[in-house]
Amino acid sequence: MILITGATGILGRVIALELLKKGKKVRATKRKSSNLQEVKESYKFYTDKPDYFFDLIEWVDIDFEDLTSIETALQGVEEVYHCAAKVSFNPKAEKELYKNNSEATEKLLFAIDPSKVKKFLFVSSIAVLDGYNEKGEMDENSDFNEKLNHSTYAISKYLSEMEVWRSQYEGLNTVIINPGLIIGSGNWQHSSGKLFKEMSNGFTFPGSTAYVDVRDVAGIATELMERSIFGQRFILTSENVKYKHIADQVLKTFGKKPAKLIPNSVLDLLPFFSAIFGWFIPLLKLANKTNIEAVKSDSKITNKKIRETLNYNFIPIDDSVGFHLKNYADSIIKSN
Repeated sequence: MILITGATGILGRVIALELLKKGKKVRATKRKSSNLQEVKESYKFYTDKPDYFFDLIEWVDIDFEDLTSIETALQGVEEVYHCAAKVSFNPKAEKELYKNNSEATEKLLFAIDPSKVKKFLFVSSIAVLDGYNEKGEMDENSDFNEKLNHSTYAISKYLSEMEVWRSQYEGLNTVIINPGLIIGSGNWQHSSGKLFKEMSNGFTFPGSTAYVDVRDVAGIATELMERSIFGQRFILTSENVKYKHIADQVLKTFGKKPAKLIPNSVLDLLPFFSAIFGWFIPLLKLANKTNIEAVKSDSKITNKKIRETLNYNFIPIDDSVGFHLKNYADSIIKSN
């Protein structure tokens, strides 16, 4: 039996489907409030037999604050894909981020018996990377620098990684993946749907980030586990792309003009207004110094290690965005 936490999320659901296609038995965790119908409907984007595969999943409610709940979910499990996490860059979400990310990871690992669970994959993020190699790129050796400013999300992921490495030293076979910004279909109120919605407002940032298709992440994750590649971490990104490039693709789909760049001169003022007026205008809290520096930066991140390890070719980001953006646009038409 394989356990997937966070299986209703943009990635967990696709990892579950990937494993089911291989004939594996999958147990998937969810919250009591999770919308399983939405997950089921999203499978039509990835397979011709969405109902068939969805019905093979054994769903179980989990409470990461309840050890008994975690132990129940782990019964008979030999492999774990830990995808459950909260993603937010809002300072107001600090407590939730630590609770749902680092603390939940710690409790899950505490409940795991390495003699029964043979394999453990943790989904981290490129947000934990700091420092550059001789080519001016971030790679798997770009270790988190505690002296630098980071978002709470990045810190919570870094702390989670530390728990995973501790468990590795104590005998659990673990592997960590660090995906870029994942593009996928379904879960439209979050993830890619939220990204596409925000990028359709006509304005965008001058920086760039590394993107990756959810199908690539799911495929690589399952292959790493199948090949028992442990004690390492792998950056999973397809390309480093400007925000404007993606925004223009979104806007073109909806028949709008290309995005306008928000000038650095304006962005540089936002942290000041965030500090002064953030208490009265909650939205301004997002414009803190850490977040603004992130959307201005042009960090280059290399995927060389995973490409060479698995001889893997990523889906080009233009193709990825085109595929998922069409699904998003079709879902909007269907809902209207």
